[in-house]
Amino acid sequence: SALSGNMIDLCPVGALTSKPFRYSARTWELSRRKSVSPHDSVGANLIVQVKGGKVMRVLPFENEEVNECWISDKDRFSYEALDSEQRLTKPMLKQDGKWQEVDWQTALEYVAHGLRNIRHEHGADAIAALGTPYSTLEELNLLQKVVRGVGSDNVDFRLRQSDFALDGQVKPWLGMSIVEFSQLNRVFVIGSFLRKDHPLLSARLRQSAKSGAKVSVLHATDDDLLMPIANKIIAAPSAWLGALAEVAVAVAEAKGVAAPAAYAGVTASDAAKATAASLLSGESKAVFLGNAAVQHPQASQLHAAAQWIAEQTGAKLGVLTEGGNAVGGYLANAVPTPGKGANAAAVFAQPRKAYLLLNAEPELDSQNPQAARAALDQADMVVVMSAYQHGADYADVLLPIAPFTETSGTFVNAEGRAQSFNGTVKPAGDARPGWKVLRVLGNLLGLENFDYETSESIRDELLGKETDLSARLGNAASLPVQAVSAAAGALERVADVPIYFADAIARRSAALLETRDGQAPKAWLSAALAAKLGVAEGDQVKVKQGQGSAALTAAIDKKLPENVVRVAAAHASTAALGGMFGAIVVEKA
Repeated sequence: SALSGNMIDLCPVGALTSKPFRYSARTWELSRRKSVSPHDSVGANLIVQVKGGKVMRVLPFENEEVNECWISDKDRFSYEALDSEQRLTKPMLKQDGKWQEVDWQTALEYVAHGLRNIRHEHGADAIAALGTPYSTLEELNLLQKVVRGVGSDNVDFRLRQSDFALDGQVKPWLGMSIVEFSQLNRVFVIGSFLRKDHPLLSARLRQSAKSGAKVSVLHATDDDLLMPIANKIIAAPSAWLGALAEVAVAVAEAKGVAAPAAYAGVTASDAAKATAASLLSGESKAVFLGNAAVQHPQASQLHAAAQWIAEQTGAKLGVLTEGGNAVGGYLANAVPTPGKGANAAAVFAQPRKAYLLLNAEPELDSQNPQAARAALDQADMVVVMSAYQHGADYADVLLPIAPFTETSGTFVNAEGRAQSFNGTVKPAGDARPGWKVLRVLGNLLGLENFDYETSESIRDELLGKETDLSARLGNAASLPVQAVSAAAGALERVADVPIYFADAIARRSAALLETRDGQAPKAWLSAALAAKLGVAEGDQVKVKQGQGSAALTAAIDKKLPENVVRVAAAHASTAALGGMFGAIVVEKA
């Protein structure tokens, strides 16, 4: 379970202890500091326990409206990565192919000089900046201010997205408060590895389902969600739009209204009719788009279809957002201006000369790691701002920035709740808070209005004194639904982002990597495909996509659609492959 660590807190006498913490300190030796988790869209409230300037243990801080008294294991055990051997603690420059430790002044002057040169020689459009939804609101805001200050509009934090047709129309969010989420009695979840992507929201939904709420699911895999599921449609990703069209037609038939003209000729399956009937009954209801739906190549079309279904059934439309601060990324304006700047997919598809990477490891965090890696390899300057050493092959500068426990900042969770926190320990070595690094870079570039003294001043400039930002968000798009093309029967990939590889901190926590979810990904095949290829469970297979391939162990999932191969993203063993969706070739090794 992704929530098993809560057993420790449930033990009335403290006899159940956590392995990583056991024998390392006495409870009374620890000082307690409040914080907020960066890992998923709930923004769980934490108590970080510290001894001698080191994080020793992480516990839940009770907040009924956000995480109740629970946290996920990722929130609880990822702190081990804060003392990982891979921590970056000194600024480094690559000179003649060798890495040298330098002081901050030298490193930042090198970056400022490099950006000026590239702008002079190639124009500002040759500069791009990429963040992640695990960075703070303040960091993402200053990142976009630096990039726009040098004249470029190429900034994005949505590295795993591939369809950006809704840019400028929506600022995705849950569509309701988390408390309201737990009171729903009809729910339709589209494209979500729910338990792994959103463990705490999944636990709330499970409580509702056990008390009679009806949950319907459309997805490419039939994972056990550990809750009663009323209706499910398991289909290849390319068939999702067709499945939603069927649900829409079933809703129209049941209500006696006209279905969208684009869906003429679509007939509803029994599963679609049952899903429609479920949504048309009940009081409080919602349709949610999960991470896989947002990352889907037809994300905007799925959104339009889901929106039509929600409107016709009287349901709310919500997005289960990725990471601890995806909503904050939009509020910080860390996205390109529609029609002007290039988004995360475009800056790799048409390579740029300079890349600023904030907490991002593009070969693990991107929709298409192949394209990302090729673009980074050809760039004149790549600046990695991270708590960890990575990208040594393609980077020119490594700047050590503080993880969430060592900086102050703000995360805005899926319900639009801004939660600010302070650092709990001093930054390791010469690491500095990301907002301070970006502020000094802005000063060295001579940009205006870069005189922030505190992270709070950046936050207040953006948000004022508001903490509930739901009024600034919106899922309603004005995009007409389009006709559904027949889904091809070719082999296609669905990529999950495994729970403990989703972000830089989690993927370096020794305890999390020892769990089942921390093991290297396999190539999951349907029973029919395995028989056709003559592959048995445990055989080696070669998986090919685009220019790259990966050697993986095969596993058989009898519930997978016949033409779907499940290969996880965000892991070194699959980083040579192409997009998270699309055609894939599998052969016996």
